[in-house]
Formats: sequence, structure tokens, C-alpha cells
Amino acid sequence: MTDFFKNIPQIKYEGPESTNEFAFRHYDPDEEILGKRMEDHLRFAVAYWHSLAWQGGDPFGGPTFERPWYADTMDAARLKADVAFEMFDILGTPFYAFHDLDARPEGKTFAESKRNLEEIVDYIGTKQTDHKAKLLWGTANMFTHRRWMAGAATNPDPEVYAYAAATVKTCLDATLKLGGQNYVLWGGREGYETLLNTDLKRERAQAGRFLQQVVEYAHKIGFKGTILIEPKPQEPSKHQYDYDVSTVYGFLKDFGLEKEVKVNIEQGHAILAGHSFEHEIATAAALGIFGSIDMNRNDYQSGWDTDQFPNNHAEVAVAYYEILRAGGYTTGGTNFDAKVRRQSLDPADLILAHVGGMDTCARGLRAAAYMLEDGPLEAARNARYAGWDREGAKAMLAQPLDVIEKAVIDNNINPQPRSGRQERLENLWNHYL
Repeated sequence: MTDFFKNIPQIKYEGPESTNEFAFRHYDPDEEILGKRMEDHLRFAVAYWHSLAWQGGDPFGGPTFERPWYADTMDAARLKADVAFEMFDILGTPFYAFHDLDARPEGKTFAESKRNLEEIVDYIGTKQTDHKAKLLWGTANMFTHRRWMAGAATNPDPEVYAYAAATVKTCLDATLKLGGQNYVLWGGREGYETLLNTDLKRERAQAGRFLQQVVEYAHKIGFKGTILIEPKPQEPSKHQYDYDVSTVYGFLKDFGLEKEVKVNIEQGHAILAGHSFEHEIATAAALGIFGSIDMNRNDYQSGWDTDQFPNNHAEVAVAYYEILRAGGYTTGGTNFDAKVRRQSLDPADLILAHVGGMDTCARGLRAAAYMLEDGPLEAARNARYAGWDREGAKAMLAQPLDVIEKAVIDNNINPQPRSGRQERLENLWNHYL
């Protein structure tokens, strides 16, 4: 045991009337919703990078946090793992997620970095044996080190591509060894800063082949989890090859991977792409590539991805409604890709940020399930499209335009618009919140 979280109790459910800040008011892991425990619906995960590796810096200021494990040594990496699992125990979260660089120090060579990763994976494996939390997904950090400044898979230097391929191979091995249920690829630097030095066709082809190689290797080692791509628009690169869910689907189709790879959707990235979170989830579900989510929020006054914890249950309810409509998670979950503010220095701040986020998600899930089970929104949606259930309407989709034109003339078809009833439906939705 460490003393980092000393005097902080394990967080228990006490109900909405509780005044204890170290308690869940809405997240009851054993509450049954639509025939499944709340914990099994939400599948919460703590992000190793924001909660344990991030030091509080931003584009205009350096680190603000002082943690006892902030050193590039294996001893510090083991201490970080000890504190991590104490945190998971306090929160009762069933999962966590990490990049290789979050968990191990960078070596002077690739071989040394690989040895460091293998050593810390063995150590984390012993922690998993003795604790509840398991690995939701692993991934590789291919955006922080200066070698990645022009991308990883899309890099103009083939030696960087090789380094990236070797890095993902080791991270897939680590994910498999820890029983991870997914593996995520996030192309933080896969894009360009100026078109003047960029060959888009070449870079896109490299990214596609890289993903094929990842899938091939996952099959080779018997990894049964889900490979996920996380869409990300214009941050930090100007153009990225995985801008949003639709872009990713087109990319997957081009390279024959639409049956092999799904998406991990982040709320903040959806907003940066000009969409809503629920839009991206619904799009992924419609295309058959929904996998998992990163839950967070952006600052309403900021134009960038601030990775704050969710605190608006009305917003997250719409997202969970779409997840429930899609059948819920399989291997995915709700990963808190969120960080405390750089002025929130105390260990208690880290715990309470997750408590608030988990309660917010629980309220949103409960409202979404209530609406879905009651059925008025689905009934209204079905009624709006009921005309397409007629035999003639379905047959029209297979007919040429001249046949359709003749039917319009012969039957004097003169359609009149019908109300979309948006305000009524918004009022209905608010009733369930």
C-alpha cells in the first residue's frame, strides 16, 4: 500500500440524498437496468495517461502536479502501478486503459523500451490477479516523442514507419498478455501541417497498409479482442485521415477492413469535427462499426479539446440512448479520457472528478433506458417512416427513374409536407430527464 490516497475511503453508493462527497449518489453498480447491472452497462475505465501520467502542463504553462512517481525509472513505474490499482479499488471501476509510454519509461533504444514494457506488463499482471480492475484496451503513444513529429504510419521516413510497426507489435503483445478486450489506434500526428510538403495519396496508402498489418498480426497471435480506430480531427495536425466516423468507414472500406475494425468515439473529438457525440455514435452503429467511447467534454467557450470530466447528465443521456439502441457494448466501455484541471492539485480531486463523472453517466444511462423502455421516441420515429413499410414504397427502390415518374403521373402523386415535431420530441425527451 502507498499513502498517496491516504484517508480517502472506498466510494460506495449512498443514494441521491447523500451529502457525503465521497459517495456515489446515482451510480449503483448493482442496479438492474433493462435486465443488466448498471456496472455491466457502463463498463467504466480509468485512463492511465490523464490520471497518472499527465503532469498538468498546457500550451502556455509547464507542469503543475508533483507526484512521487514522476521519474523515468522502473521503480517509479512500479509505484505508479501501485497507486493506479489503489485508485481503481477506491472507485470500484472494472477497467483501465493505457499507452505504453504511460506505464514504462522511455529507453535509449527500442530494445530497452521493449524490455521496460515487458517488465512493467508482468508487474501489472500480478496487480490484476489481486485486484478487480482489468485492461479494457491498450494502445501505443506515437505522438509525444519528437520522432513522431511528422506522423507514425504516414511518416515520410520509412525508418519511422518501421519503428511504429515494431511499437504497435509490442503493445499488441502486451495487450494480449494482460487480457485486454480491445486495442486502440489513435493517429494523433497522422496528418499534415502544410500541403506544400505532403503527398496525401502516399500517406493514405501507408496508413491503410499499416492498419492491415496490425490486423494481420492480431490474427497471427490469436488476439480475440476488437481493433479500434479513434477518429480525431485537426488537432494537432491540419488534416487527418481519420477525421470522423464517416471518414474512418470510407477508409476501412477502401482497404477491406470494414469487418475487422471498429471505432472508439470521443465526445471532444466529435465536437471538433462539427458533430455531436450522439451523431457519431449513431453513425457508427448504422455502419456496423460501433465499438467503444471515450467520455469527456470540451469547454463551451474554448475551441479545442479540453478533456474535462462530464457533468451534464442531459448531454450524456442522448449518447447512451444511441448506445442502448445499438445493443450496448460488447468489448467496449466508457473510458474516462478526462483530466482534472491543472489547478486541482490534491489526490482527492482526482478521485472526486471520477465520482462526479460516474454519477453523471449513471443518471444519463438511467434516463436513456427509461425512455427506450417506455418507447415513445421510437414509436414517433417509426410513425414518421411508416410509409416506407408499404410494399409499393419498398419496390420503388429497385425501379428505374422512368418507371417511378410514370407512377407519379398515373397516380397523381402530390405529397404535402408533414411536421417533424421537433419541439414536441424535445419536450418529450426532457420529461424523461
